[in-house]
Amino acid sequence: MAEEAARAGAAPASPSDADVEDVLDNLSAPPKTNLIGALQEIQERFGYLPRAALEGISRRAHIPLSRIYGVVTFYAQFHTEPRGRHTVLCCRGTACHVRGAARVLDTVKQELGIDEGESTSDLMFYLETVACLGTCFLAPVIMIDSEYFGNLTPRKVETILRHYRDPSQ
Repeated sequence: MAEEAARAGAAPASPSDADVEDVLDNLSAPPKTNLIGALQEIQERFGYLPRAALEGISRRAHIPLSRIYGVVTFYAQFHTEPRGRHTVLCCRGTACHVRGAARVLDTVKQELGIDEGESTSDLMFYLETVACLGTCFLAPVIMIDSEYFGNLTPRKVETILRHYRDPSQ
């Protein structure tokens, strides 16, 4: 299943029609009354919002697909393309900037082989920059999923990313 592949770090295949129907059949609230909740459940299951699932909601709830896409594109939390399992946020705030955030970001890009807004080909990582992570005392900082890493150097970044790739290191 696409969900298991995503959790294992492998590139998920597009969910099958059966996978989509299973999710739609088991939503905790009908999309007609709780569209955002339904979208969150679908994204939780697949890691993104597959077009087939959005079309299924449209059919079942009699909501125009354009309205569903309006909601999906309005909220930054929703993604219509698969993204890496681990989100790497690189801070570009003032404190991080003056303490070497550019070198940190360059190292992340080099180690992962991607640019901002991209996922690695194995869908293990997704890279994003943010204006501030609010941990200036740790500058420069990155955040992977919900874990902060501060006082970074390029070497520390390499070690952190390698650990995520192979936790036994």
